[in-house]
Amino acid sequence: MTGGSLGLRTGSYGSLQQQLQNSVLLPIQTSPIIVRKPSKMLLPGSRDKERCVPRICKFAGRRRVGMLLVVAISVLVFMSVLSVITKDEDVSEVVSGQHMQNIRPNISLPSIDPGDPMSTRSHENKTDNNSGSHENKTGNNSSLQNNVSMTAVSEIQPPPPSVFTPNALPFRHPCEKFALPPPPNDRKRTGPRPCPVCYLPVEQAITLMPKESSTSPVLRNLTYVYEENSIRTEPYGGSEFGGYPSLKQRNDSFDIKESMNVHCGFVKGRKPGHQTGFDIDDLDLLEMEQCRGIVVASAIFGNYDIIQQPKNISEASKKSICFFMFIDEETEAYMRNSSVLDGGNKVGLWRVVVVRNLPYLDARRNGKVPKLLLHRIFPNARFSIWIDGKLELVVDPYQILERFLWRKNATFAISRHYRRFDVFDEAEANKAAGKYDNASIDYQVEFYKQEGLTPYTEAKLPITSDVPEGCVIIKEHIPITNLFTCLWFNEVDRFTSRDQISFSTTRDKIMSKVNWSINMFLDCERRNFVVQAYHRDLLEHMAPPVGIVIHPPPALLPELPTDRFTRSPPKKVPTKRSRERRSSSRRHRKVTIGSRENNSF
Repeated sequence: MTGGSLGLRTGSYGSLQQQLQNSVLLPIQTSPIIVRKPSKMLLPGSRDKERCVPRICKFAGRRRVGMLLVVAISVLVFMSVLSVITKDEDVSEVVSGQHMQNIRPNISLPSIDPGDPMSTRSHENKTDNNSGSHENKTGNNSSLQNNVSMTAVSEIQPPPPSVFTPNALPFRHPCEKFALPPPPNDRKRTGPRPCPVCYLPVEQAITLMPKESSTSPVLRNLTYVYEENSIRTEPYGGSEFGGYPSLKQRNDSFDIKESMNVHCGFVKGRKPGHQTGFDIDDLDLLEMEQCRGIVVASAIFGNYDIIQQPKNISEASKKSICFFMFIDEETEAYMRNSSVLDGGNKVGLWRVVVVRNLPYLDARRNGKVPKLLLHRIFPNARFSIWIDGKLELVVDPYQILERFLWRKNATFAISRHYRRFDVFDEAEANKAAGKYDNASIDYQVEFYKQEGLTPYTEAKLPITSDVPEGCVIIKEHIPITNLFTCLWFNEVDRFTSRDQISFSTTRDKIMSKVNWSINMFLDCERRNFVVQAYHRDLLEHMAPPVGIVIHPPPALLPELPTDRFTRSPPKKVPTKRSRERRSSSRRHRKVTIGSRENNSF
């Protein structure tokens, strides 16, 4: 061998050692490595480094030593790659942990795409007031996230933005993909029925309650007419309680401005409910003023209904929501005589408020005062749910508000009639049912017709109906919705008490001026959260149910015990008394037959 060949061998070993030192960055060697015995011509330093090789060669052949070195190299390379992967995972965990911290408020309550119609509400005031705090939070989080990502970028390549950015992880509303199933095929039941509704759990619905009021379009300041002595200026329509607004005042009230002063009942007295007609005790008024969140209200006038207790109400709602039931003195007397109201002012969840000095002789028209003017007698409430006295609430109010207001980004919600969509059809149905004087209904419809009322057609879409089922009203108390219910009440005060007839006219006049709409949901959805009962007079005049005796079919009759072999009923063992009866009967038959034979001759 020559020295040059030895030098080449030495260089080959040096290159192998260099590969071992730089195994973190180099890929694993896949070509076979031939390891030869070191030469005696090596330098003393290199001999000291290679002393372990002859010892290994003493116990194993060259091939085994080579395989051992390959395994060692593979282990070292695997450990180095594993350390790099672990380091990458640590960095990604830090980044993802910071990322989850940024979206943590949206995990328990899924955040919604603002462009999604199912999204939660976003209002101008809310955006302006909360944008600063949101920027501060995201700014701190983003700075920490940027620091982490900068340390990681020198070692690993960051994932693409479509996977890495928080906007790429949208948490959709749990009810977004919910669809109404087809109606059940039940030919025996053709009337209205409830349909499934997707509600959020109460805890999540509570957290979705907007922290600030919605923005009222155009209208900002709404005040109400106060007249100590109102005078009738026209020979028809109106009442002292409503202030007798003239036709000019009525038309001006539909001209939406930033500040408005309109008739809205309670035109005299210091405040609504105090010497105004529809008078309420001072203690009840004080309690109503302290209701600052959500109010659920109902009324029974003329002893017309039986009080219905809400069901499935959460403990949080019982503590934070006001439940008020308005009754007149006639209903109060009946409830006390029947021991429903025993000295106190609470019946279950309802706080019962007795109203005196009612403004109208018609009990139905008196019921329109709390139904349409809740914002006046609850001046500090933010949201209200009105249900007629014949209805039983069976879903938590927070879930109802989230489903029909907050999820739809709406401020007013009411169900549409399950059968009728046209005002003219509704008027004819009221006349046929004797709900009101036919001449008054015809006058009101003709008045609206001269103002431009037309039958409902598909040309009015996206408006889905002109006739509501007004037994439930869900509302946010902001100026535009308060104006709508005020003007709707003025129509009821001027014309008939059938509020379904005047609903569409009031709505369309306001919608022609401002960008505002009403969420008219399905009537079957309304029947999902309220159960309708009969009026009290109908229940009292109903005949009691007739008891029906149902006989089991012959196949279900108990079988007599049978003999094991003959499958026939077992023979009874005759007793002494039964034998005596049989013998006596036989003797009697013989005597009778003998006497007949003797008489025959």
